[in-house]
Amino acid sequence: MPSPSSSPASMEFYKDNTNLKWIILAVSLFISVGTILFTNILVDQLKEREKNQVKLFAKALEYTINDNGNEILFITEEIIFKNNSIPTILVDEKGRIISHHNIDINPKWSKEKKEAVLQEVLAEMKETYPAIDIILKDSGNEGTFAVQKVYYKNSFLLAELIVFPYVETSILAIFGFISYLAFNYSKTAEQNRVWVGLAKETAHQIGTPLSSLMAWVEVLRDDPDLRNRGFVEELDKDVRKLRMVTERFSSIGSTPTLKEENIFQLVNNVVGYLQPRLSSKVKIEVYTLSETIKAQVHAPLFEWVIENLCKNAVDAMENTGTIAIKILRGSDSKVLIDISDTGKGIPKKIIPNVFKPGFTTKKRGWGLGLALAKRIIELYHQGKIFVKSSDENQGTTFRIELKSA
Repeated sequence: MPSPSSSPASMEFYKDNTNLKWIILAVSLFISVGTILFTNILVDQLKEREKNQVKLFAKALEYTINDNGNEILFITEEIIFKNNSIPTILVDEKGRIISHHNIDINPKWSKEKKEAVLQEVLAEMKETYPAIDIILKDSGNEGTFAVQKVYYKNSFLLAELIVFPYVETSILAIFGFISYLAFNYSKTAEQNRVWVGLAKETAHQIGTPLSSLMAWVEVLRDDPDLRNRGFVEELDKDVRKLRMVTERFSSIGSTPTLKEENIFQLVNNVVGYLQPRLSSKVKIEVYTLSETIKAQVHAPLFEWVIENLCKNAVDAMENTGTIAIKILRGSDSKVLIDISDTGKGIPKKIIPNVFKPGFTTKKRGWGLGLALAKRIIELYHQGKIFVKSSDENQGTTFRIELKSA
């Protein structure tokens, strides 16, 4: 059987892994933020570069229109026609479209559809960047007779680069979330294996002395001086209890077989065993409107949950007070079992932690009782167990919900 000294090491292992999880998250955030900032710097540089290219494109158009020199052919081929990435639209002083470049227009479209698509792109360009003016001069008096405008928007490459860091961050976030789930699943699976191994080893260790105790009970039963004094009967009850405990621990880790059982009777079995062994200042009361309420349960494990909750209640009441167990029929074919005590209650801030493995308010304890109870009710019985209510110095009520037979 594992020694208690192994528990702190296990807890430190999970604590260290939790810290590692936060370190990985911090590094991922750092990489994501760094990627976004670096990409934004590149985007700003490319925006400025494309803006200058469009300005050069506009100046080339202006020069081509206003000058009839030999450089026209060079300007047309090397500047105007080389713009094959930045979408541009040239409009006259009245806003009418004169020409466009690098805009996806299907030649098979009608004239009206082409115009509609261009107007839509033009509206988008106007909202994106201010226009660049092309000043047309009168060759006679060197005056300005018209001003045309060039509108543009980001090239496809720049648009993709703007979106890229956010796509990358989303992928990292999805990967981190999947990693987080995988880590938690592996952690839970390892804890489950530890619990199952501990439970089965406990059952195995109890088995050897239990067999010896059973033999001694039979020997004592044959003693005429002890036969009628009640000692043997009480000792036999404890031996049967140990056998049941062994069966409970052996059942953990295996899928138990659920049977239709009388819940009132099972609860009374637990109360009947516990009451004589508790302080005379502790009273356990069972209430129900029907003694025939049944549910699908595994009797040994279910009785262990009730016993565990009652023992926790006794500790909370410091061996003085009343435990009230109410068995009710709920809606949606449910059976409700409320276990209330008159103890010191549970502070609101720690209620979310009471079912976590290793959490305990006792000076001595492993903090596994309520965690195993939750596993038994929710995993094996497909039910629910939770703190229904708790008030400091007034008591606590735990509720168990089971499927009705």
